Amino acid sequence: MTIAVFLGSLLAAMALGVPIAFSLLLCGSALMWHMDMFDAQILAQNVIEGSNSFPLLAVPFFMLAGEVMNTGGLSRRIVDFAMALVGHIRGGLGYVTIVAACLLSALSGSAVADAAALTALLLPMMVKAGHDKARSGGLIAACGVIGPIIPPSIGFVIFGVAANVSISKLFLAGIFPGIVLAAGLWATWWWCTRKEDLTPPARKTSAEVFAAMRSAGWALMLPLIILVGLRMGVFTPTEAAVVAAVYALFVAGVIYRELTWQQLFDVFRTAAKTTSVIMFLVAAAMVSAWLITVANLPAQVVSLLEPLLGNPTLLMAAIMVLCMVVGTAMDMTPTILILTPVLMPIVKAAGIDPVYFGVLFIINNSIGLITPPVGTVLNVVAGVGRMRMDDVTRGVLPFMAVQFVVMFLMVLFPAIVMVPARWLY
Repeated sequence: MTIAVFLGSLLAAMALGVPIAFSLLLCGSALMWHMDMFDAQILAQNVIEGSNSFPLLAVPFFMLAGEVMNTGGLSRRIVDFAMALVGHIRGGLGYVTIVAACLLSALSGSAVADAAALTALLLPMMVKAGHDKARSGGLIAACGVIGPIIPPSIGFVIFGVAANVSISKLFLAGIFPGIVLAAGLWATWWWCTRKEDLTPPARKTSAEVFAAMRSAGWALMLPLIILVGLRMGVFTPTEAAVVAAVYALFVAGVIYRELTWQQLFDVFRTAAKTTSVIMFLVAAAMVSAWLITVANLPAQVVSLLEPLLGNPTLLMAAIMVLCMVVGTAMDMTPTILILTPVLMPIVKAAGIDPVYFGVLFIINNSIGLITPPVGTVLNVVAGVGRMRMDDVTRGVLPFMAVQFVVMFLMVLFPAIVMVPARWLY
């Protein structure tokens, strides 16, 4: 009955169009009422304590770093460098998009920010070169999925806080899976464009490639600083976010000199708005998370899935299918916050490595960002690229299918994730 009250109140509120954060608060209130322990003070206390977390300070700073990079010229220089490297290959602009997405992912950690930057910079060029606009928009949307996987990642920060898992280990474990997903997109783009009769631009000379690399050098230094600092224990993930934001501000304002005082105000305002949405979601979700624990819901779910506990691979496959279904209707952050407290006890009971589960869980939720009908990243690409949502959805389908195939390969072969991760720990 408790599970029915939890799911029924949450789904009913969402069906009525209530925003996710308020739906979570209503769900928590319904659970408290059902357990005959409703108390407004407990509700308020959990909301406050939900956002009172030091690791969550990484969220506003990574958001700020991403906004500064897009406004201050760092993202554009990354794209120019990728263009110099692979722009001459047949279908080269698609490969430029993939390389640029990997590099931008190591800077911002936000799928929405990366997708917006890539759409604004590369979609007009791809259309002008003769590529199908729907397919090009679909590739850019699929590349945005890499943002929350290659560190730094806001998704890993939120999951690490909710699941009490090392964020540094999640960051390091996400590097290789992100590269594997990019390789899948590379192969899919080659297959989709192999019959296109387009003349690629001339190959850049070694001097031009070096000039592009030197221009982007300051931007390329940031992921190196973050990864080395995390690996060597120089700073925590939260401190890494501060380093990223300060470094991006310094490079954009002092080195490149493309960030004006007026733009700086707009950047801070945009980052603050996005951060407030995420933090309110986290605070509201902590009410439900606390009540889920009090109501002993995880134990009830574990009992339901007990037949699968002896087969971790089958259990992981079932969880991934569940997350795929949820991802079609819910954004990444609320999905993490709602499902993590329910699924983590099951994962621990089955003996699954929490870091491995976290990586697969975030990959699944990231792909959910391009899964219709909600698809936040699809909406961003459609809006920035001035495209119909149906066209972007049609273009993203082959890339999304390959990403799901890669994800389930990681379910079948956990070594794809864990062996490289243990090299980096």
